[in-house]
Amino acid sequence: MSALAPSPLAIVDAEPLPRQEEVLTDAALAFVAELHRLFTPRRDELLARRAERRAEIAATSTLDFLPETAAVRADDSWRVAEAPAALNDRRVEITGPTDRKMTINALNSGAKVWLADFEDASAPTWENVVLGQLNLTDAYERRIDFTDERTGKSYALKDAGELATVVMRPRGWHLDERHLQVEGRPVPGALVDFGLYFFHNAKRLIELGKGPYFYLPKTESYLEARLWNDIFVFAQDYVGIPQGTVRATVLIETITAAYQMEEILYELRDHASGLNAGRWDYLFSIVKNFRDGGEKFVLPDRNQVTMTAPFMRAYTELLVRTCHKRGAHAIGGMAAFIPSRKDAEVNKVAFEKVKNDKDREAADGFDGSWVAHPDLVPIAMESFDAVLGDKPNQKDRLREDVRVSAADLIAIDSLDAKPTYDGLVNAVQVGIRYIEAWLRGLGAVAIFNLMEDAATAEISRSQIWQWINAGVVFENGETATADLAREVAARELDAIRAEIGDEAFAAGKWQQAHDLLLQVSLDQDYADFLTLPAYEQLR
Repeated sequence: MSALAPSPLAIVDAEPLPRQEEVLTDAALAFVAELHRLFTPRRDELLARRAERRAEIAATSTLDFLPETAAVRADDSWRVAEAPAALNDRRVEITGPTDRKMTINALNSGAKVWLADFEDASAPTWENVVLGQLNLTDAYERRIDFTDERTGKSYALKDAGELATVVMRPRGWHLDERHLQVEGRPVPGALVDFGLYFFHNAKRLIELGKGPYFYLPKTESYLEARLWNDIFVFAQDYVGIPQGTVRATVLIETITAAYQMEEILYELRDHASGLNAGRWDYLFSIVKNFRDGGEKFVLPDRNQVTMTAPFMRAYTELLVRTCHKRGAHAIGGMAAFIPSRKDAEVNKVAFEKVKNDKDREAADGFDGSWVAHPDLVPIAMESFDAVLGDKPNQKDRLREDVRVSAADLIAIDSLDAKPTYDGLVNAVQVGIRYIEAWLRGLGAVAIFNLMEDAATAEISRSQIWQWINAGVVFENGETATADLAREVAARELDAIRAEIGDEAFAAGKWQQAHDLLLQVSLDQDYADFLTLPAYEQLR
């Protein structure tokens, strides 16, 4: 390990937390400071490049595969590194934040992998950032338990051989951590989350027969993947573990990344594990990038854009083909349903939808898929077991039948569905309810029997923004306007107050959430990420 210099990192405006000294050690902070010194300047350049790319798309309303990287795509000889044993079978992955109860339940869930989330399923309060790290370390050292004060139920870890493998997701490149600063400058949240986790756990995980495995969110280009690869190389040398120990799975959840899947795998090839196909962030990215593109880019209600929509099918099939061509895992999307403890009929219908969705993914060649709740693990497992049998994955299915053109990925107008008034109401309802919980420090929120995260709020506010700016006329004859959105939001606020009572309403952050949703939905200057203005209000 490198010799320690005093860390220039300062903890700013943060209340002390129990046991924080176990996470925020001098050595760990020195490592994070070094990551910041070496890599934040390039992060800043890449964020500026995102803005330039958005302007290019606005000027042309199109996207294509990159001519400058054609040689990478044409070279059939390269493959990503072979998967380590702990990541070779990923047929079901459960996702969720790193609070103490979720940590135990996710590890015990029967899923092969747990996506331990510091990103969209976690509001980045200082408490969540620091204690989430502590919970993971406690789990690896088997000193974690939890008793629910409300129910009295106790939770403890199963035997080591029954636990899911952890793949940790740090924050996206756009978010900073205001409580850790160098000379008054916040450190990127991604470097804080990655740095603390890697420093404390890399060697410990190797001893457990696993390793430091990561999901990389919000990636927009192969150059951003290259930055992560350089960080991995530096970090492995810094703590003294072999190169290639890190494994990264990249979420293809932006439309620009969909055109650079092979290049992203190539940049990370010594550390790559696979790609994942998201939905809400992907649709949000389409709205963000093609918001000047006119009527043909107007999306219908989010629930009408299923993974069988032609442009979504093009994206997922290209992802499977790309991954398997290069020896990487292809991981499917989220089943977000939350089972009802009261309504068996709701569960029956929803479970059938989940089964059909997972059956389709397994048949298409995916090697695994996501669920949001432990009750869905057996359903997804059955779908993949039926296709995989005893095989750990189906990377041998090369899907050479798949032919996807650049135009196929943005053929939004191939959908027959149109935006509806009910879709506007739902976007407002879900947006307010999610943002209110986020402002109280909750990132994964059950709303209308679905587990929602920040990506849900992003697509909800993006659809409101897009429909208003496109002057969409709904089936009831009403036109999408800012005034209509305000009317719907005011009615929803009244309905919530009536539903939960004046006392609970006053104790929450409902007005603040209402105002923030309207701000990011109605401002002519479209905010790149809802979480940026929301973070300013997060205390």
